[in-house]
Amino acid sequence: MGNLSRGKYAQFISDRSGMAFPYKEMVVEWNGARVHVSEYEPKQPQLEPKPTVADPQGLQFARPARIEPPILVLLQPDPFETILYAAGTYINVYSPFHGRSTGDLVRFRGPPDATGFSDIIVDQVDDIDRAIGWNIIVGKINSTGVVSDTTNYYYFQSGDTALNYNVSGGGNGCTAGPVNLQA
Repeated sequence: MGNLSRGKYAQFISDRSGMAFPYKEMVVEWNGARVHVSEYEPKQPQLEPKPTVADPQGLQFARPARIEPPILVLLQPDPFETILYAAGTYINVYSPFHGRSTGDLVRFRGPPDATGFSDIIVDQVDDIDRAIGWNIIVGKINSTGVVSDTTNYYYFQSGDTALNYNVSGGGNGCTAGPVNLQA
């Protein structure tokens, strides 16, 4: 096979228009047609769309949402305060940002000791830590029956009678939580 011509004066017929153009100015389109550079059209991106991938449907090792069991909440030191209102003894409980609702059943426990939990006695009221718990009311009650500060306090009416009233107590390590603890 011999040497090829350089195409210095050669002409080439365009596949698109049929006109003659200089050989060196011809290009090949995506479909194989030889055209002049002024006639060149790139391939439309829509002719080869990118494959669409569906959104993921779930995790491979998914687990159902877990409902957290109720837990003991450590109360501040001396969180209980006795109040006399309408011939009844009410106990205010200080628990910052408690997140409880009126009607919640709460059981109070004293600090842990060797046999379980210590008794809670404040101003001669000794039923604070009763086993069946208390239905609480959100807020802090005073001796005139006005309720305030629902964010940090809740209260309940005790069956015992306080000796002095307006007495705080309970000690350190008292907790509030569910009636039945589960592991």
